[in-house]
Amino acid sequence: MSETTRHSRRDLLRVSAAGGAAFAAGSLLLPGAAQAAPRPTALDTPTLPAPRSDRTAGSALRPFGRHLAFGADPSQQVVVSWQVPGAVTAPFVRIGLQPGDFGSPIAAEVRTLVSKLSWQHPVEDQPLVKPTTVTQYYLHAQVDQLIPDTTYYYVVGHQGYDPAGQRAQLGDVASFRTAPAPGRGTGFTFTAFGDQGIGYNAAATANLIAGLDPAFHLHMGDLSYANSGGSGKTSDPYDARLWDSFFVQNDPVASRTPWMMAIGNHEMEAWYGADGYGGVRARFTMPDNAWAQSTGIYSWRCQNVGLISLDGNDICYNTAANLNYTKGKQKKWLESRLAALRADTTIDFVVVYLHQCTYSTCHDNGAELGAQQDWAPLFDKYQVDLVLSGHNHVYERTDPIRSGKPTRKVASGDTVNPLKDGTTYVVAGGGGGGVYSFPVADTYLGHETKNDSPVPMVVADPTGHNQTVKVTWSRVRYTGYCLVAVDVTPAAAGKPARMAVRSITEDGTAVDQFTVQRG
Repeated sequence: MSETTRHSRRDLLRVSAAGGAAFAAGSLLLPGAAQAAPRPTALDTPTLPAPRSDRTAGSALRPFGRHLAFGADPSQQVVVSWQVPGAVTAPFVRIGLQPGDFGSPIAAEVRTLVSKLSWQHPVEDQPLVKPTTVTQYYLHAQVDQLIPDTTYYYVVGHQGYDPAGQRAQLGDVASFRTAPAPGRGTGFTFTAFGDQGIGYNAAATANLIAGLDPAFHLHMGDLSYANSGGSGKTSDPYDARLWDSFFVQNDPVASRTPWMMAIGNHEMEAWYGADGYGGVRARFTMPDNAWAQSTGIYSWRCQNVGLISLDGNDICYNTAANLNYTKGKQKKWLESRLAALRADTTIDFVVVYLHQCTYSTCHDNGAELGAQQDWAPLFDKYQVDLVLSGHNHVYERTDPIRSGKPTRKVASGDTVNPLKDGTTYVVAGGGGGGVYSFPVADTYLGHETKNDSPVPMVVADPTGHNQTVKVTWSRVRYTGYCLVAVDVTPAAAGKPARMAVRSITEDGTAVDQFTVQRG
């Protein structure tokens, strides 16, 4: 491979400042790769305000809230994102293969998010002299053509503050590892939860991610609860600066483990555009490759696993602010992607993640009839292996389901064959944002209870009214904080590929485990 497409260890990312800007913007994509459409800022303000003489010097402003994301090809594409507390000039990331040997600056895009204080109900006291707006500065550097299966070190900075040139301190340097190229890896682990929020339980589940050291983490929506109402209306209580706390809380983990997010109902911040996703577009850079300007709807792959992120607000009857806002486009795209992934012989497993629950017996948010009607038949048709969601702040796992009915009982420790058994649905909404409850007793690993009677499931119908039906597929239920860890092992030596799925509490105790194995 030529040096133009694979960087040597000495020449890695040695680009000029102008070249770095082009690189970050995506103009040096791999041959044959599609270039993403430019992402607008949340309020269509692509540049920072003009410098003022009274503005704090760049040397006094420190980056914070670093968080990584993979591109659609995690073996070569990473996005480095962070915040700064005020307007800065020429923000950048430097990347290298050694902690003290960083390349030339790669320019970052600035997305400025302005929130009127009159919209908000701040959770902290306000000073006597307070501004009428809150301005947040989010920075994103999209980096491509990285070497697969390689650890990189990076620092972020701006004019007046360059950790690489000022002898970087230990906390300034972070690292990430690209995924192996498809077919080259020996296996990997990923983690997942939803409904995290800010607080000591949220910090504990984030720290558990660090201990597991996964290749990436899936966050299934309801991230910060800055919008504590979650209705998608401007009457929701809101404090934009809680997002600052969210990113600071997660920086130690998210700065080295890519977090791939799905959109929850608490991310519908109605003050930012018709769909309420202007804040999401400012704060995050996901692949978003469903169509031009799709937000939180994307597909990607990591080795032998195809992954799809969906926006459940599109099919949600009980929080209807964005109901059917894609006008069927998401469903059509979903089927095309599922078909493509299943036609790819190098993909063993298909995992779908979203916020709302297709199936759940927790009554606080219930299950989503729209997902059962529109998406579950596609999950059946294309033999989706695992569907992960949040929304209900509990852990729940179904028996494998096909056509809305369980096919067989799968206790903790058992193995599921999606080809014969159907799709397994997991609710992992215990990321830290409070805990809900079940209408019947918990039953989980080491604490199994009698679980043969039907359990009531609540769904909202198209009019928004709740209906209750009895179901028999609720196999594991746990009330508490936890996350899901998935250990993926590729096929080898005549043994089929498998995914070992575990649910783990804050202190590392397992409350469920099962294996997905095709064939």
